[in-house]
Amino acid sequence: MLCNDAALFREEMLKGYVAAFPSYVIEVPGGVVSACEATVGKVAVMNGGGSGHYPAFCGIVGDGLMDGCVVGNVFTSPSTEEALGVASCLDTSSGLLIVGGNYAGDKMNFDMARDRLRAQGVDARTFYITDDVSSAPVAQASLRRGNVGTFLVFKAVGAAAAGGLPLDEVERIAIKANDRTRTMSIGLRGCTLPGHSEPLFRVPTGMMEVGQGIHGESGVAEQPVASAREIASMLVERVLAEAPGDTRRLAAVLDGLGSTKYEELFVVWATVSRLFEDAGYELIEPVVGEVVTSLDMEGIALSVQYLDEELERLWCAPCSSPGFSRRPQAVLSGQRRRVVENRPSGSVEERRPCACLASRRQGQVAARALSSMAACMAAEEERLAQIDSMCGDGDHGRGMVKGSSVAAEAAREAVERQAGVGSVLCDAGDGWRAAAGGTSGALWGVALRTVGETLGDEGQEVNAELMAEALGEAARAMMELGGARLGDKTMLDALIPFRDKLSAAAASGKSLQCAWAEAVPVARQAAQDTNRLTAKIGRARPQAARGVGTPDAGAVSLALCLEASGLDDCS
Repeated sequence: MLCNDAALFREEMLKGYVAAFPSYVIEVPGGVVSACEATVGKVAVMNGGGSGHYPAFCGIVGDGLMDGCVVGNVFTSPSTEEALGVASCLDTSSGLLIVGGNYAGDKMNFDMARDRLRAQGVDARTFYITDDVSSAPVAQASLRRGNVGTFLVFKAVGAAAAGGLPLDEVERIAIKANDRTRTMSIGLRGCTLPGHSEPLFRVPTGMMEVGQGIHGESGVAEQPVASAREIASMLVERVLAEAPGDTRRLAAVLDGLGSTKYEELFVVWATVSRLFEDAGYELIEPVVGEVVTSLDMEGIALSVQYLDEELERLWCAPCSSPGFSRRPQAVLSGQRRRVVENRPSGSVEERRPCACLASRRQGQVAARALSSMAACMAAEEERLAQIDSMCGDGDHGRGMVKGSSVAAEAAREAVERQAGVGSVLCDAGDGWRAAAGGTSGALWGVALRTVGETLGDEGQEVNAELMAEALGEAARAMMELGGARLGDKTMLDALIPFRDKLSAAAASGKSLQCAWAEAVPVARQAAQDTNRLTAKIGRARPQAARGVGTPDAGAVSLALCLEASGLDDCS
């Protein structure tokens, strides 16, 4: 994949995108917003997610669609601060609806942004799309992930807001559109992340992945490659299996995932359209092409929305954007606007008084530990990506490198300001969360901030007992934020045993360094032992059985960071 610096792929992509479509979009902190002024009183609608899916998500910012898009790193959810950056550049006086796929990182970061906006007086709401029928049974539909059907929901929400509906009604449309949208997909070849020479996952020769996700997650099954007619039949059968029975009218999207040629899509569509008609359905303005891609993945996704009169009107409503337009001449754009870069309230650096000497020295130790962790993550990036690609999206190594490096820099700057250990760790956590995004970024951010708040800047001795208490508080904060528990195959499965061992060593009178040295092997073994667990949360959950035998990438990286911190020096 062409790039200059893989670490800056998102930033350079956005600059090129804005340069290509200056009449449509303006770059703002965290993403892009529409270049046209919104109608007075219009509800603001904003989508977001990891990049790598063009034209979703930023490609559908425009008239009749999204007002803004928050853009994360490749296959990684944007951070809370990035979401706030985009929201601050929109007119949210009539309310704001943030719409994303049902992924843990998106939900954590967008919900935190929503709550901070509410604290500022904005009526902000979030909604998450669950269209992928292969990722959970119908009885657990709320656990399903977002797939190509996100586009159908975005279209309905954007048209509803453009039509002047109030926020309650726009939110109702989102719920209704999602409830009536279904997606099924197959993959023929894995995608390749920027800076990598090998695909994120490999499909065995002569086989196809059934039900893979849009972030490169492996499918739920492998089957021999079938003919276009057989693939079409399988896709149609699956999306019709949950038909509501109150309509015979369909919006349909047959989507290429990045490398499937249009001619191939047309071959498949010939059968798909006939099968729908044979089943008694009328297709309303179907779309055959690319609306949600996965970099250069080869495969096909079929999405349908079961239309009633209201949803059909929204599906057919005019819109105009770089990635998708429908009767754009019918859209009356407002005046082009100039967006001033606004920093969301609460993001301005706090000016803290200098801490006492003892706390400043502890802060220096914390900063050195974070620097060592960042160096370790840079060295382990490829291995972590490979582990994560087994059942995830392969972005964990890149996210850990980006988050830890920014955290280390934030800690260094805090030390230069003569900050105490609590402030050093809080700044590091905020930097990690803002830079890395994703699930791990949000969790590391809240963990470091919680440890920092527990230790404080008052100069109290940071011994093994206090550190065990701080890590226990961090684990509780992470469980509250992410919803995971011990045994769910997450980073908590390494952190909690580490904390328990640290606490036991503290009770026996061990120093922090010696207690840490005893606890590191426990974390390392606990991380490895996650290979026996099945994932119960996050992107790995749909492929839980296939992940047995592979450890959790988050648990492995956490154990590596604990070991690399240098806090186990008993000499």
